[in-house]
Amino acid sequence: MPTTRTDRLEIRSSDDVVRVRQQARTMAVAAGLSLVDQTKIITAASELARNTLDYGGGGAVRMEVVEETGRRGLRIVFEDRGPGIADVEQAMRDGFTSGSGLGLGLGGAKRLSNEFKIESALGSGTKISITRWKT
Repeated sequence: MPTTRTDRLEIRSSDDVVRVRQQARTMAVAAGLSLVDQTKIITAASELARNTLDYGGGGAVRMEVVEETGRRGLRIVFEDRGPGIADVEQAMRDGFTSGSGLGLGLGGAKRLSNEFKIESALGSGTKISITRWKT
């Protein structure tokens, strides 16, 4: 699958979460996403960036404008080397939180994405990939 543009950012502070949002907006526009699709992917990216910082202890994000089978979109991949998620299925349920949040983060990010993939191992970290396609 051709990638037309890739950016990588570190997530180490709350300022970096803001930068992730800003870059997600720039990349969503570059991918040609509608305003509604831009809002969805930016919201999901913001939540996942915050989770990367708060629960993963920081990490990195890679954003790619991708083209696949005649469609164009934005793929965003978050990676951390934190403690990992003990029960991914439980963490995906609305209302579950391991902190003080509302427990809508992972499930909400999934609903805002056309594609969502999560890999996590205790003691090794978490990798989450989301994609929003141009409609």
